[in-house]
Amino acid sequence: MTKVVNYISEAFEELKSNVTWPAWSEVQRLTIVVAVFSVVFALATWGVDEAFAKALAGFFNWLKA
Repeated sequence: MTKVVNYISEAFEELKSNVTWPAWSEVQRLTIVVAVFSVVFALATWGVDEAFAKALAGFFNWLKA
């Protein structure tokens, strides 16, 4: 158990002393960029899914006829 506690304390010490944290304004800007790209990617995925669903539905309706 002492190894786990030692590992966690060393990890926190590394985060405090060796990690370069970005400025708060940069964090906000990058968060907005990630959110926008996430929405765009979700809409693109939805659009491709809808297109394939309609194409497959049309294909199977064509086969039934």
